[in-house]
This record gives sequence, structure tokens and C-alpha cells, in this order.
Amino acid sequence: MTDILTHDHAEPDAFTRDELGWLPWLAPLEEPDLTERQWEALVQKSRSKMPYFMLLARDPDILEYRTRTDMDIFYNPEAGLPRADRELAAAAASRFNGCIFCASVHARFAAHHSKRPEDVQRLLDDGVGARIDPRWDAIIDAAAALSATPSRFGPDHVAALRAAGIDDQGIADAIYAIAFFNWANRLMLSLGLPTPPAGG
Repeated sequence: MTDILTHDHAEPDAFTRDELGWLPWLAPLEEPDLTERQWEALVQKSRSKMPYFMLLARDPDILEYRTRTDMDIFYNPEAGLPRADRELAAAAASRFNGCIFCASVHARFAAHHSKRPEDVQRLLDDGVGARIDPRWDAIIDAAAALSATPSRFGPDHVAALRAAGIDDQGIADAIYAIAFFNWANRLMLSLGLPTPPAGG
């Protein structure tokens, strides 16, 4: 059995776009101990530098499914929702769920791809009640509803997304991003805790 780790530091207490660290409650694997299958499951070798993925590498099949799903949702630009909106959806789900680490990552991406850092910061500061513009409000409202419980998401949310100019493929992309991070937030929150920015 793996020992439970303890960490002596104060967790960040505010949502931020700063780059945070993350420490697991269970020991992650070390690079020299990875099997060929575990390296393959990381998909990108650079992920071996991240404790979260090295912890998930203990179950390589699940890790690979998780990572390939994540990459297809966020890095497949063929049609549907622009990357900035997909990242906003993930950031809004993370803000609703209280996952400071995931919110920081996806808020940074949303700000970068949209070139709207002040609007993204408003979501972080004010939560999912923040009002930005009809399109982003519709995405944020959908994220809050789906994250609370899927049955809260309904025709009114779809109508608002369509009224904001988002087509059916874009609506599906928003749902994928929200649903994935609604699950991922809970996994990350249960497996470890964020650490303050370097020098913070």
C-alpha cells in the first residue's frame, strides 16, 4: 500500500491566472520506474515532469484514455467552438467547482486565445455569476448548470448558446469541455492540492 503524503504549506485562497503548483496525497511514480506502457500512456513525454500525470500513470490505460480525450476536446480545431471558448468553458466549470488549479490553467489559455484577459479575470474574481457578453455568458451559464448536475442543463441553455451564434457542433464542444472538467476537477481535488505560485 502507498503511504499518504503530508504537505506543510498554505494553499492558494484566490482564483488566479498565475501558474500554480500541485502536490499529490499519494506518491507519484518516478521516471526511472516507468514501464514502456506507462511512458506510452503519458502520450507526451513532457508530462513525466508533472506529479499529477505521474500519479495517474499508476493506471496507464485510464491515463491514456483520459489524456487522449482531453487533447481531442481542446486541440481539435476542425470545426465547432473556437479554442478560446472551449478553454472558457473549462475555466467556468473549474471556477464553479472550486478547483483553483484547473481554473488557473484554463483561464490562462482562455485569456491567451481570446486576447481578453480582463474578461477572463472577471470570471475568476466574480464567479459564474459574472456577466461579460451574451456569448460568454451563455457558455458560463451552461458550465454552471452542467457542473451542478446534468439535469439542470436544458433547452433554455441550448437556446441561449444558439442565440449567441454557436452552432450545434459548437454546443457539443462546449458540453464536452464542461463535462470533462466537471469530472477532472473532482479527480484533481481528491488526489492532491494546489501550491502557491513560485515566489508567492
